[in-house]
Amino acid sequence: MEEPYRLMINGGVLSPGELKYICEAAEALGLNAISFGSRQDIIFPEEIDESKFTAFDKIKFVKPKKDGVENIASSYVSAEILPSTSWLTSDRYLYVIEQFKHNAKLRINVTDPRQRLVPLFTGNVNFIASEYEDYWYLYLRLPGWSTTEMYPALIYSWDMDKVELAIENILIEEPETIDTVFDLVTDAIDTNNRTVTKPLEVPFYPFPYYEGMNRIGTDRYWLGLYWRNNRYDLNFLKAMCDLCSENKIGKISITPWKSFIVKGIPQNSKLQWEKFLGKFGINVRHSMLEMNWHLPVNDKEALNLKKYLVTNFDQNDISTYGLTFGITSFDSDTYNFTSIVIEKNKQPEPVGNFKIRDTYNLLYAKNFDPNTLEYITHVQDVDKVELPGLLMELSQLYFEQLGTQREEEAKVTQQDTITEEVHQCTECLTVYNEVYGDITQNIAPKTPFENLPSNYECSLCGAPKTSFEKKILEKSI
Repeated sequence: MEEPYRLMINGGVLSPGELKYICEAAEALGLNAISFGSRQDIIFPEEIDESKFTAFDKIKFVKPKKDGVENIASSYVSAEILPSTSWLTSDRYLYVIEQFKHNAKLRINVTDPRQRLVPLFTGNVNFIASEYEDYWYLYLRLPGWSTTEMYPALIYSWDMDKVELAIENILIEEPETIDTVFDLVTDAIDTNNRTVTKPLEVPFYPFPYYEGMNRIGTDRYWLGLYWRNNRYDLNFLKAMCDLCSENKIGKISITPWKSFIVKGIPQNSKLQWEKFLGKFGINVRHSMLEMNWHLPVNDKEALNLKKYLVTNFDQNDISTYGLTFGITSFDSDTYNFTSIVIEKNKQPEPVGNFKIRDTYNLLYAKNFDPNTLEYITHVQDVDKVELPGLLMELSQLYFEQLGTQREEEAKVTQQDTITEEVHQCTECLTVYNEVYGDITQNIAPKTPFENLPSNYECSLCGAPKTSFEKKILEKSI
């Protein structure tokens, strides 16, 4: 199938007015439904008349592979409703996402490591919130790279756009290492970086249930909606946008799971929304078996395989709570971001009149956590009829080891500890750790504090070296 047209929705966030305009445009172009993509963009799932595009000047229609334009993905959708970093509020997301003014050629992710709904590492440029307010870890997997590497400095919120653009501009140099990228970016732009004092910690959380009407605080609700076939009816969406405007709801959020979430429904409007959903016959009671799958868009074969597998799970009364599944193929260029991956193999050349059946590989993420970026092959070259039993086997393995990672961490905390000497700025509490050095001032790792030049300054607030005090930290061994 020819690549469908998409609309780039920065951060997967748009207003009810914007979504209604898009629906009206889709309707005028002969569609009765739209779809959502894994990059939190909007897809026009059928062929449309390109000659009519000029009538919709507020929309830019793109084909990413052809036009070289990518959507910015974000975990804005999770703010307020899932675990989150304290300083990363809904408003902060919007301020950060708004600064990206150029048409990005690389896939950009802006995410919170404490949530599980939006994957962290599926971009080429992955900004992940740190514990320091307005500072982000940066993980890169540039075109041609086989692994994801950590940038050796934290990025300031208001530098994110120019850092990403600088990375795009240096691709002509074909950088092969993260150190080369850092050097080229540092030469190209001035930034307010902060020293990395410890590696990123990504806690494990089971995949959340994201459908239905759910309470936020004491007087508001959020609503998650999911369509099995990823074809969202335009008449329903337009009426929903009107209801959002009536309830003064400012934003609608698209998830990477081909669904969307409406946050901020007033408590006194809850019954009105329930009647509205009933009027359109909307089902908000899909099981987790249905909702934790990632499939290629408009791939009927993948959808049929999912139905076959989910039916087998249901018939065997299997729980998959917390797990996610993905269906992909040998020639896919997308990054896996599910706990378990079902990969279709390339068929060999046919011989005579023999019919060749499809075969599959099964992979699972280390600890069933996709954020580990490490996948383990479970089986290879198996027939479709073998998949249900093997997936149930993996599901059982998941539940057997669920929680054991935390138990191992708890055991570590009970072991002996060692002390580690660091120096902390008394003005802003920034830590200098000789293990990491200070890449922002060309201080190499393993440089003792005493060997720093006398004119050394705090990388964040500019306080002199004399403002640092020795601190002793305890580390488990």
